[in-house]
Amino acid sequence: QVQLVESGGGSVQAGGSLRLSCGASNYANIYYMAWYRQAPGKEREGVAGIYRSRATTGYADSVKGRFTISQDNAKKTVYLQMNSLLPEDTAMYYCAASPRFSLGSWFRESDYYYWGQGTQVTVSS
Repeated sequence: QVQLVESGGGSVQAGGSLRLSCGASNYANIYYMAWYRQAPGKEREGVAGIYRSRATTGYADSVKGRFTISQDNAKKTVYLQMNSLLPEDTAMYYCAASPRFSLGSWFRESDYYYWGQGTQVTVSS
């Protein structure tokens, strides 16, 4: 079992930055980590993913060039640096972990077995 705990959410004005963190209790059998978000009245969507062994990353088109996912294996932590934030980035952000060795796509939710409780990000205009 893997527990994930997110932190770093908050309120910021448009154009500002935030860095989210996701700490994992057990990293050993986790191959992929990802950040998802869900805005009120909308479906949850994947925004950034990382393949841990090679640090390969993938992003949703809506955040490319603004968000960066990274990892610190010693701390068993994955980060999401969010720059140039927009009001439409307002959502609950979730960290997810996959023990699957190979994924067909970055953000198929059924591939991610473990989820954090979420951290709220609010961007005001």
